[in-house]
Amino acid sequence: MTIDLDHIVGIDTHVHAEIDDHGHTALPQDFLDASAKYFKAGERTPTIAQIGERYRALRLAAVIFTVDAEKKLGHQRISNEDVVAGAAEFPDVFIPFASIDPAKGADGAAELRELIADKGIRGLKLHPSLQEFAPNDGSAFGLYEVLAEHRLPVVFHTGQTGIGAGMPGGGGIKLRYSDPMLIDDVCADFPDLTVIMAHPSIPWQDAAISIVTHKPNAYIDLSGWSPKYFPPQLVRAMNGLLRRKMLFATDNPVIDPERWMSDFEALELKDGVRELVMKDNAARILGLVKEES
Repeated sequence: MTIDLDHIVGIDTHVHAEIDDHGHTALPQDFLDASAKYFKAGERTPTIAQIGERYRALRLAAVIFTVDAEKKLGHQRISNEDVVAGAAEFPDVFIPFASIDPAKGADGAAELRELIADKGIRGLKLHPSLQEFAPNDGSAFGLYEVLAEHRLPVVFHTGQTGIGAGMPGGGGIKLRYSDPMLIDDVCADFPDLTVIMAHPSIPWQDAAISIVTHKPNAYIDLSGWSPKYFPPQLVRAMNGLLRRKMLFATDNPVIDPERWMSDFEALELKDGVRELVMKDNAARILGLVKEES
């Protein structure tokens, strides 16, 4: 990983690898189709290489991961090794994260430890609704312990999700698992773990803001929504106490980075906030620069 912080204009902390080099997708096709309709997305399954070329041209770095929901969906994941291999072709762009279903228990924790030691994985993505677990139920504690030991972050999906949206029964996806108050327990019980709550956490936005205000190890990534639709209290918090706790993030490929950045430019933000959100906060959290004392 050779990211030049002076060259890039931002670090997108939430990008999905949705297809591997063998043509295997991260989600079943009906889920991909439903989410594309929900987000009015363009190309739903660009390759890692296509994303890398686009982000390089835009002078962006990106955290990239897949989602392992093999137990819930009965669909084979894209392997973490494939994500690492794809990211390695763009060391000036990508920061690879793993995704491991908490249902894999001790085997999952061992996999994570090996990925960190041997593959250069820099964090973990979890999706409580898609993986059907509560962040505070103990099933993922082994994963948290490995991350805390290595001072690496975990990204949790929070709030409603476009995955399963419009499908009968929402595709069986239960939103309650992505209530950020379940993550407050994780922040309290694992104080050495950096916790990133993804998305405006609708319908629990105020809860997410409270957690990030209260817990030094909690952050919000701003993915999954165009900034012009951000809840007003989220923008106020970004302009105030939480200016160092929020991160540029798109949810690409369902949200286009150029669209996100254009809409972000239109927000009324105080001097210095835009630079913190676009790059500086993420660079600190991801260990690309030293933490401020």
